[in-house]
Amino acid sequence: MLKRLIITAVAVLSTPAIAQEIDPDLPKYEVSSEGIAGSLKSVGSDTILNLMTNWADLFREYYPAVQVQVEGKGSSTAPPALLDNQAQFGPMSREMDTDEIAEFRAAYGYEPTALRPAIDCIAIFVNKDCPIDEISLEQLELAFSVRGGDVTWGDLGADDPEWRNRPVSLYGRNSASGTYKYFKKVALNRNDFKESVKEQPGSAGVVNAISADPYGIGYSGVGFKTPDVKILAVSLYDNDEAFLPTPDNANNGDYPIARFLYVYINLDPKGDGLDPLRAEFIRMMFSREGQEAVIRDGSFPVTSEIATEDLDKVGLIED
Repeated sequence: MLKRLIITAVAVLSTPAIAQEIDPDLPKYEVSSEGIAGSLKSVGSDTILNLMTNWADLFREYYPAVQVQVEGKGSSTAPPALLDNQAQFGPMSREMDTDEIAEFRAAYGYEPTALRPAIDCIAIFVNKDCPIDEISLEQLELAFSVRGGDVTWGDLGADDPEWRNRPVSLYGRNSASGTYKYFKKVALNRNDFKESVKEQPGSAGVVNAISADPYGIGYSGVGFKTPDVKILAVSLYDNDEAFLPTPDNANNGDYPIARFLYVYINLDPKGDGLDPLRAEFIRMMFSREGQEAVIRDGSFPVTSEIATEDLDKVGLIED
């Protein structure tokens, strides 16, 4: 669980209207005096697609000679792209699993390097007209997993006669998604999803489907909220206090479905270090400007402590 990761800031998040702040100790990005040119490619998480695109656009403003290509087809596409040298960056909304790491280690003799440039909460979305305002992980497991039978909105706490006996319409991501796997692990206690869950190829697709279905419920990154849906507060157990996915609640561990967003790279720890192109992109991600892009995307920024740890990990902190 994420704890004590986010501290004060000055930027304001417009989606989902949660005030956020940037750690004042994060460095301002300084454009390199070296001639930075070439091409970069990012392949991986759909959840981080918009953020990687925002970073790519920002990087091109600093270095117009650089070309950056971004693909977002699911976290499971990142490890093979890095393994086969098809991409320099592999964004994932979950950690690499043991098999993915083992395959990479077998090919290169060392493990991929994980960077943590943002924090996300998996939000539980319902239609804006839904009468309930909170839900527990126990209820989510009942609704989404094979352990539960047919579920009505009354089972999830709706007392309204118009809703009480209505069946719940379930939406989620497909199995290529890191969000799918993380939600299965944390919310479903590793149980399989029901066959009735309508799988969507992208995070925005989940939210769009729920906005058109009055009786829909689903999960997606908190930054994908629209005016036609609302986000439920989540508790660990029935009758416990429920918490909304805010920076403070992610920070102190109260919101139970919070996670780091990762960007993996291939870096030989015994080699000559990062090339200038990747080095500058990573510096930018962890800079004040890079973290402001995180906020604009709807995710939560990291602290200077996390930034320093990860920059040091890849040799970008001077002694």
